[in-house]
Amino acid sequence: MSPSSHYLQCAGREIHFTEWGSAQAPAVIAWHGLARTGRDMDELAQHLSARYRVICPDTLGRGLSQWSPDPEREYTLAFYAQLALGLLDGLGLQRVHWVGTSMGGAIGTVCAAGRVQPGLKGRLKSLVLNDNAPQLAQAAIERIRSYAGQPPVFDSVLALEAFFRQVYKPYGWLSDAQWRRLTETSTRRLPDGRVTPHYDPAMVMQFTHHPDDYLIWDHYDALDLPVLCLRGAESDLVLPETTAEMLRRGPGLRGQTSVIEVAGCGHAPALNVPDQLNWVSDFIDRAEAAS
Repeated sequence: MSPSSHYLQCAGREIHFTEWGSAQAPAVIAWHGLARTGRDMDELAQHLSARYRVICPDTLGRGLSQWSPDPEREYTLAFYAQLALGLLDGLGLQRVHWVGTSMGGAIGTVCAAGRVQPGLKGRLKSLVLNDNAPQLAQAAIERIRSYAGQPPVFDSVLALEAFFRQVYKPYGWLSDAQWRRLTETSTRRLPDGRVTPHYDPAMVMQFTHHPDDYLIWDHYDALDLPVLCLRGAESDLVLPETTAEMLRRGPGLRGQTSVIEVAGCGHAPALNVPDQLNWVSDFIDRAEAAS
């Protein structure tokens, strides 16, 4: 099955998304990480598409979505939640499951809590956090801040692919075809003909102007839904003591949170191999049966 490509006005911004599965099936939102695109979710979406309608957005400033004309205000979790509300309402989705890698998981947490967008309260049936947590390691944040605003430039797509293979090595195993697709869906050609990763460098303002945007324990504590955290065993962003804290408070205190350590991965598991795909689909299946 192949995805269909769509565009939708959300909060006054044009957002691109791919869609998999039947429009009549229960819906899953699969939201990518910070400097990535919705096409990272292809394997997961294909895996789920026999039973679910899967929507994979490109965040504002990434992939084929519009770049923000107001980056300081709009490259924030609060505005991303506003975009998510516009996406759900625009597609007529009343309740959805949510799978989020890194930034996508933080967006899902803020959406599910309903603190910044009350219109989303109660509309998430389940939440998968792929190497994301309500608190991120400061050293890793500083590393992200140092590179995100200055994406590298290369003379060729093959050179960019070699760069991606190195920096995204913590994703775990990817086939050659998957590396090539990751590259081709993440490439933007500059006016001088060279190529660079396909995102707006201004999105780093989230870290420079809103340094505590990812410190979201208050949102996590407000959650009342099943939560699955997949932690890359070698992740430098989500620390073991943080996932332990997640099990002691909020939905964890009520037995709604579970954590799986993903061997052979850092930040973040690519959600492209059978174990990872089955962990996510089994979790969503259980949540759907209970909803």
